[in-house]
Amino acid sequence: MTLLKMKFSQQRRVRLAQGLWLLSWLAVMCGAFIFCLGVYLKIELLRRDEVMDNTEIHVVPNLLMMVGLASIGANWVASRVCQDSLDASRFPRWNVLLLAWFAVAALLCCLLLAVVVLSYALQGRLEESLKVGLRNGIRFYKDTDVPGRCFQKETIDRLQMEFRCCGNNNFKDWFEVQWVSNRYLDFTSQEVKDRIRSNVDGRYLLDGVPFSCCNPASPRPCLQNHLTDSRAHYNYEYQSEELNLYSRGCRQALTDYYMGLMNSTGPGVLSVILIQLSVLLSMRYLQTAVEGAMALESPEGESEGYILEKGVKETYADIKAKALDLLKFAQVDPASEATGTEEEEKADEATEKAATPPPAS
Repeated sequence: MTLLKMKFSQQRRVRLAQGLWLLSWLAVMCGAFIFCLGVYLKIELLRRDEVMDNTEIHVVPNLLMMVGLASIGANWVASRVCQDSLDASRFPRWNVLLLAWFAVAALLCCLLLAVVVLSYALQGRLEESLKVGLRNGIRFYKDTDVPGRCFQKETIDRLQMEFRCCGNNNFKDWFEVQWVSNRYLDFTSQEVKDRIRSNVDGRYLLDGVPFSCCNPASPRPCLQNHLTDSRAHYNYEYQSEELNLYSRGCRQALTDYYMGLMNSTGPGVLSVILIQLSVLLSMRYLQTAVEGAMALESPEGESEGYILEKGVKETYADIKAKALDLLKFAQVDPASEATGTEEEEKADEATEKAATPPPAS
């Protein structure tokens, strides 16, 4: 049973070709949009590459860029097919290429759907990557004179000011690392000696944070040092006072930012999938309708267009049978191979005998 069969007159075929031509160019612009979206997301991820432990999340923008370029090419081809569909002398040259075109168009739809799924599925991996990357960034904050880490302080400070965050989970993460370089410590000071001796690892730990954690919206001047000592500041209570620091951790801030970017691409990508499916189905109707008219040798007559020549089950069974036949053809039978080898050996022996001259009498 033919799937979704429709009748097409000459006028309807012309209108279908014209409408598909416009739809193809709309899909070309959608492909450009998908590519630009991938480039923007890739740039944003590379900007924060220093605070990420791995690059698994880059699969999303990479797929977007690849699918965007492929979509531009595939839909440009579709527009050319539309132009040639009404010319009986030019359309047959597309018959072989259209099979590959349908496969590419279907693959593009699947890849776009995979992008939407991955955008949500990779949230946990993104958060874990930021957790490790930010932890290392905070630990290397003080290494301004170490090659490869000299820009880490600037990166973290700009990050905390731009995203209005502090630390990995919160500002207390700075209490657990030495974020002041030894070159700026006065080791003749008794306070410095006491702090280093009080730590098992010999680190100079502070109950303070860098200046970039200060919230400029707070009415009180920034308190960065002695944050756990309520007596160190006038009219200050550590447990109850609302600190004039950013309360949100940078891991949460970056996760929300990137997931917001990727989730916002979801509706746009789904819209592109619908447009691409429309191009795919319209192209199938146009192909079958034009081929039907050419088979009837009546270019101006009425023809039938359809999605599948048979039902879904029958088409699946045919494709499966053809695939199995190809696999069987590609396999080599050991018995036949051994037989062929024996025949070749016998032929070689016969040739040698024929070539050997008879003994002289």
